[in-house]
Amino acid sequence: MYSDDFYHLPDPERQAEFYDGVTVKRGIAWVIDTVLVALITLPVALFSIVGLFFIPFLFFVISFLYRWITIAGGSATPGMRAMAIELRNVDGRRLDSTQALLHTLGFTLSMMVFIVQIVSIGLMFTSSRGQGLSDMVLGTVALNRRV
Repeated sequence: MYSDDFYHLPDPERQAEFYDGVTVKRGIAWVIDTVLVALITLPVALFSIVGLFFIPFLFFVISFLYRWITIAGGSATPGMRAMAIELRNVDGRRLDSTQALLHTLGFTLSMMVFIVQIVSIGLMFTSSRGQGLSDMVLGTVALNRRV
């Protein structure tokens, strides 16, 4: 059922259905999550008055917390859930709070450097498990949710 003892994850060749379309779904999930974070950020900025001067900073903080909390709570952001994908660790388990924090940190750092983000997206399209840069470092993968 699994490809090897180290990963405990579905084999991308024999169980390709777990990886089919995941990279595109991750892109759509990112758009959904970005819109949701913007919808959270705007009222926070408006109601705090001072927040209007710090919208980029507020967006950054809210985005980080949003991703960390939602991934820690169910191994997927709301955008990922809408696209029926989830993150799994090297043991095939859902991410815990620490792993979610590290994944969010890796995602945030890659978003801060454009070329790193391009490399990460390229890796998602070319690696057998569809892993981005932070996924490769942490040993995580995004899979289609089991039905």
